[in-house]
Amino acid sequence: MSLETEAPRRRLFVLLPLLVFLGLAGLFLSQLLSGRDASEIPSALIGLPAPQTDLPPLEGTSLPGLASKDFAGKVTLVNVFASWCAPCREEHPVLLGLSQDKRFTLAALNYKDQPENARRFLGNLGNPYQAIGVDPAGRAAIDWGVYGVPETFVVGKDGKIAYKHVGPLTPESARDLLLPQIEKALAAPG
Repeated sequence: MSLETEAPRRRLFVLLPLLVFLGLAGLFLSQLLSGRDASEIPSALIGLPAPQTDLPPLEGTSLPGLASKDFAGKVTLVNVFASWCAPCREEHPVLLGLSQDKRFTLAALNYKDQPENARRFLGNLGNPYQAIGVDPAGRAAIDWGVYGVPETFVVGKDGKIAYKHVGPLTPESARDLLLPQIEKALAAPG
């Protein structure tokens, strides 16, 4: 091989990592600037039946546990929370507001929590839930595809997951994202 053909080839090997880096940086930057809502993380479970769930109730309360058989024929919001979760405290007033709407059931999956801490959390902040299932090992949360707490799911009358909101609900996200999905689920045939 002559020196004349070796120089361009060496330059290509030097520039190739730089070109790959610039391409990836451009891709990541376009994703960041796309304006997507971080709470809109896609879920593979949308449109599929809610996972089989049969969680015991939170001891020391008179509420039932969380069972997937209870989803049939009604719209259910399933909120995944824990007493140790700071964003769960932030979203709690929004959940209390949502609990006033009797067109749907607000249920909870209490994630990797101590029962006494969960009861204290609800005693201090108020209890918006009509059912609370305890998931001490986090196995049910895995079935639901939970990334972290808090997360909220809309389960339609047909028992299928219609929507998933990741992160704490704010008054704005409840109004602009969650409530339209609830309305859609309420209008859908059972």
